[in-house]
Amino acid sequence: MATAIAPLIDAVDQYTQALRAHGYCIVPRLQPIETVAALDAELRPGFEAALFCQGDFYGTRTKRIGRLLARSPHTAAFVQHALVLAIVERVLAPWCDTIQLNLTQAIEIHPGAPRQFPHRDQDMWASPKGELEYLVNVMWPFTPYTRENGTTLVYPDSHGARALDQDLPSMCFAAELDPGDALLFLGSTLHGAGANRTQAVRRGMIVSYCLGWLKPYENQWLAYPPQVARHFPGELAALVGYRQHRPNLGNYEGQCPSVLLQERLPERIGAIDALRPDQAALAAEYRRTVSQDDGD
Repeated sequence: MATAIAPLIDAVDQYTQALRAHGYCIVPRLQPIETVAALDAELRPGFEAALFCQGDFYGTRTKRIGRLLARSPHTAAFVQHALVLAIVERVLAPWCDTIQLNLTQAIEIHPGAPRQFPHRDQDMWASPKGELEYLVNVMWPFTPYTRENGTTLVYPDSHGARALDQDLPSMCFAAELDPGDALLFLGSTLHGAGANRTQAVRRGMIVSYCLGWLKPYENQWLAYPPQVARHFPGELAALVGYRQHRPNLGNYEGQCPSVLLQERLPERIGAIDALRPDQAALAAEYRRTVSQDDGD
């Protein structure tokens, strides 16, 4: 067992270090091409039915579809990839009790799409910047991502405290990828889609994870209501929001929302503490002190 785990730990160390140092990293050949192709094929009907987006950010020559775990069972292999989750958890662990899925979104950038304006995904939350990381994005290409067809443009070393700089960094690079590769970048890293100057569609998926106490970009409980999520493995259901974040955040009637995944809810539900150890110790000590005082 230790022999099998060691390579994973080494890879987590390597890519986490690169991600923290430069704001991004590329992991080659992370998924089999066959798995990528199967997911791509199952999402095609969704793209065909989708309308082009509206607005300068989403792009009027771009199609986007969400709720990917409900559209294709192959999505779970990407969302729950062991190396990716280990990296994300290590990066975000200093600021949360648990991580959560922020979104799954498949994207088609059509010929003629202009370059997207550079942005940082952490700016979706009106909160202090430069002090902590709020999310980690993972870009999974379904087709080759090239400079010509509009691959993601990344600004190295633009993350963390440098996100407070007012001037736009002078250097960016086109993150060219093949199906099966993965581009990871921090929510504080400046980036944007490039222009598609070819006659072919550039297609892929973004999977994003954020701190468990944040409001996610995609409303996970609407994307995967209990009648859908109860068919997920327990760890996946927890990742999409069917677990509490201590202390007591995201509860249902004072209990972990995973209670909603049961075939039948109990007739009566009572609230149960879900505190961090330090909070539980303080509450218990106070209760003992009060009990002694009340007994005098």
